[in-house]
Amino acid sequence: MTYLRKPHWRLALLGFALAVALVVATGLGSSFLSPERVVAAVFGGGSRMDGVIVWTLRLPRVVLAVLAGMALALAGALMQRALRNPLAVPSILGVSDGAALGVVTFLWLFSNESNALTVSVHWLPVAAILGACGLAALIAILALQDPRPNDPLRLILYGVAMSALAKAAVTLMMIIGPVYRAGQALRWLTGSVNAAHWSDVAVVGGGLFIAVPVLIMARLPLNQITLDAASAQSTGLAVNRSRVALLILSVLLTALAVSQVGAIGFVGLIAPQAARLYYGQFTLGYLVVTALIGGLLVLTADTVARMILYPLELPAGALTALLGAPLFLTLLTRRQNVQS
Repeated sequence: MTYLRKPHWRLALLGFALAVALVVATGLGSSFLSPERVVAAVFGGGSRMDGVIVWTLRLPRVVLAVLAGMALALAGALMQRALRNPLAVPSILGVSDGAALGVVTFLWLFSNESNALTVSVHWLPVAAILGACGLAALIAILALQDPRPNDPLRLILYGVAMSALAKAAVTLMMIIGPVYRAGQALRWLTGSVNAAHWSDVAVVGGGLFIAVPVLIMARLPLNQITLDAASAQSTGLAVNRSRVALLILSVLLTALAVSQVGAIGFVGLIAPQAARLYYGQFTLGYLVVTALIGGLLVLTADTVARMILYPLELPAGALTALLGAPLFLTLLTRRQNVQS
């Protein structure tokens, strides 16, 4: 088949670029470490101080950035496949903001005056999942009741509106709540990985570990669902059930990532589009390339955000928005021109 003849050197080159970015990002900071020192520390060599800097301070942050980027990129690709719409991504349809709303509500309800949680932090992903699923369900209900339910732009508009409401709710909780909660909530509005720990890495990594086998088993439906509904159904695919399953997986991946790094937007839009251009949409390695690009994107954004105005750190979500917003407007304009 043609997809098996795809040059895999592109996949290897992308993986190499991500590995280099990991090493470089780990070495950058107040105490610069050369790539040789970083690699030595990773494998247990070098000085004791290098080991502490790499394993305790920097490696959790860069690994979390990569894993969160992969989760958000895959969530975007799955949502685009399920809805057959390149504009349908979690950050635009309000799913990311729903997850952020769930997390901020959790912080607002279960934090004390010392910024310490009164319940276990392990409930945080649950709050993100509830927020994401709740907002996604509300958007789905609104779209189904619309007189033009098959119009993709209507779904985008509902998502944008609900996203604005979620942001407004978070802002209100920051204003009416105690001041000490505002700093916690701000992280979920902007998206940041500056407070990463290995426990955060375990949460997102565990979610991806579960999702990957599911995606491997679903590789045939993932290709079938890109057809129109009648053609996909003629191949034996249960279109509606497959679509719902992909959307649920997309929402769960988004919620896991947002619960740990905040609402970093537009990764699910940029990474699948870049993967299509770089590797092709209907290829065996498309989702792998999408995940690698997503990880590289968030890692690069976080590295630039913490170094460009050092020692002041910018939120990584601000940089991904700078890239994603123009791309979204370009795609939206292009689709409107085609439809007209």
